[in-house]
Amino acid sequence: MAHTAACPFDYSEQLEFDPSLAQLMARGPVSRIRLSYGEAEAWLVTSFDGVRQVTTDPRFSRAAIVGRDYPRMTPEPIVSPESINVMDPPRGTRLRHAAARAFTQSSVKRMTPAIEGVAHRLVDEMVEQGPPADLARALSEPLPNHTICALLDVPVQDRPLMLRLTQQMLTTAPEARQAAAEAKQHLRAYFTTLVAERRKGGGSDLITTMAAGDQGEEPLSDDELAVLALTLILSGNDTATCQISNIAYTLLTRPELHELLRRSPEQLPRLLDELLRHIPFRKGVGIPRVALEDVELEGVLIRAGDFVHVSYLAANRDPEVFADPDALDVDRASHPHMTFGWGGHHCVASTLAVAELRTAIGVLFTRLPRLRLAVPAQDVPWDTQTIRRFPLELPVTW
Repeated sequence: MAHTAACPFDYSEQLEFDPSLAQLMARGPVSRIRLSYGEAEAWLVTSFDGVRQVTTDPRFSRAAIVGRDYPRMTPEPIVSPESINVMDPPRGTRLRHAAARAFTQSSVKRMTPAIEGVAHRLVDEMVEQGPPADLARALSEPLPNHTICALLDVPVQDRPLMLRLTQQMLTTAPEARQAAAEAKQHLRAYFTTLVAERRKGGGSDLITTMAAGDQGEEPLSDDELAVLALTLILSGNDTATCQISNIAYTLLTRPELHELLRRSPEQLPRLLDELLRHIPFRKGVGIPRVALEDVELEGVLIRAGDFVHVSYLAANRDPEVFADPDALDVDRASHPHMTFGWGGHHCVASTLAVAELRTAIGVLFTRLPRLRLAVPAQDVPWDTQTIRRFPLELPVTW
């Protein structure tokens, strides 16, 4: 049996790559690990090809974790048993299709002017209050929260609650297990009520649209809609929220990138793509899969019933795919990265997240070309209590 490495994955030093994950990658593409919570050990797959196989091979099942105390990083499982994130095809395909209609390229393009309007308003408010400002509170948190809440038509007075509860669900601290469980229950109940209200009256929000479904498809139940809305609010307050701050921090501490953006703003999409590949915006791993039969993977035999985790962070640094992977290279040859996942569980709202990032960073650095940190980089406080990597505060001036 392979050596088992204890992996709390609690590294929180700015945006440096986790050295324990780097050590596992150096051992080989498949390692044996034990996480902080859960009943069993797991395999960890770190190579790009290995991650691609696990995420596309039906012999590895997300649904098989339901009802199991599966290996994970949080004391309370973040995902609900009915979530789209733990469904295998074809069952999950119907729900993904319902949600994906709101996040097509054309749909997101129609939403972009509204996102730009919110971004400009938030920067206006920041400028009016004067420097210094906390960019995390002024822009990174409110923009994605406003966007996803507007899509779901969450009443304005409830939107701060959505942000607070989703943050509670992402904690890794053992003593916060009850609070995380209560946050998930509260959100589930909230959206159950909201779904029932939307069933009564027509509207143009995402919940109403998903409830209507497409002709010929089985309509989603109230429970399915509530859990899908919960999943979307959690996703909406996760990736973009962290990455607006992370990308701004990187640009403000890498003068050559800041200057590139100032000199060639048309390079923003390419720069963002490389930043998304490079920045480790979360810690460790997410939701595992279970091998439904014996599978040989990267020369290692995975037995039926074994838990298998993948690391998208490691796959994004695979030297077989990305030359000099630890370098941040804007001129890198284009190649798909795995920041938004891969296969059947690729983030359904990734197009919206990218639009939010392009808008937030574009508006911020165009409006405030002299933006800079208001404190030394080493004094920026970083999150140490959740599965995410991001600055708790990002003091800036201009």
